[in-house]
Amino acid sequence: MSSKQEKIQKLLEMQRKFIELEQTGELTAESYWLPEKGSELEGFKDEYSKIAMNVVDDAHDEVGSKR
Repeated sequence: MSSKQEKIQKLLEMQRKFIELEQTGELTAESYWLPEKGSELEGFKDEYSKIAMNVVDDAHDEVGSKR
């Protein structure tokens, strides 16, 4: 993922998947915080957070500010 727009698109896709899992009842607090190995939620939190922080860093770079 190189551009900020691509990162934002990935975040939106992940949000849609999260909502889908929630609406179908597949998402529970336990499955979110302690996902089973191989589940769709394995690594979800970490990947989402990493991409989101990259977007924040990109935005700061654009305006010349620091976090």
